[in-house]
Amino acid sequence: MPAYVINDMEVLDPALLDEYKKLSPPTVAQYGGRFLARGGRTEVLEGSWTPRRLVILEFPSIEQARAWAESPEYAPAKALRQRAARSNIVVVEGAAPG
Repeated sequence: MPAYVINDMEVLDPALLDEYKKLSPPTVAQYGGRFLARGGRTEVLEGSWTPRRLVILEFPSIEQARAWAESPEYAPAKALRQRAARSNIVVVEGAAPG
């Protein structure tokens, strides 16, 4: 079942985040993931949540998403992101088809 990694980040260092954005896509693809949203415009439809920079990734499963997040391939990019931004990240299992 697909899983979605959702990252709401507050960018602290845009130049450093640009470096992260170069390093992370190959690692996402290596673990079977793909970007669904990457910092595009957001609109609040209900409630008070106002994401700053929202990124959504899709992986084949929660296990695959976790493998990517904890992988040695992603580690250098992750370290850059952690210096460049404050993140709130969750993974959610997708709904069954039908």
